[in-house]
Amino acid sequence: MTEIVYFFATVSPFTYLAGTRLEEIAARHGASIAYKPVDLAALFARTGGVLPKERHISRQQYRAQDLNRQAAKAGLPFNISPAYWPVNMAPSSYACISAQNAGGGDMGRLVHAFTRSCWADDKDISDDTVIRACLEDAGFDPDLANSGLLTGAETYAANLEEAVDRGVFGAPFYITPDDQRFWGQDRLSDLDAHLATLTE
Repeated sequence: MTEIVYFFATVSPFTYLAGTRLEEIAARHGASIAYKPVDLAALFARTGGVLPKERHISRQQYRAQDLNRQAAKAGLPFNISPAYWPVNMAPSSYACISAQNAGGGDMGRLVHAFTRSCWADDKDISDDTVIRACLEDAGFDPDLANSGLLTGAETYAANLEEAVDRGVFGAPFYITPDDQRFWGQDRLSDLDAHLATLTE
């Protein structure tokens, strides 16, 4: 089976704007998805990226305009200045890792629940109550919020190293088995088209 390796960040607005389109694409091509949350700030530091607040004002203004345009295009509610951003993404990332290890729920829905909570619902995704609610909404045991923390921390660190080694520099980022790399939710149609060539 074709596997899409998916690097994402639970605080990334572009990960939010991807919605669950990746899961729809994967299902269409009979592909599986390996979900790998990464520390986006650390990834930027390792790969030459610049945090939004440190970018030139012209880039900040363009980013704000483009995010609002992309949200409208995707039909998703969006708050350009969420109440809890930036926020510690480690707890929600650990929850994603625990959920993937445990199985039994919908990973795409879980990732979207975290990003939606941040970028549309003004919720603190580092808060245990919010994490538990997102897990439950996606069909996982909410107690996963408090389990596997050591494994979560180790996997989270390993994901960063793998991301750097594989040429990842932002989120969302998708890699196919033949090492084709797609950066951004606006490249999902390109990923879809490429997967079709692998299954022909």
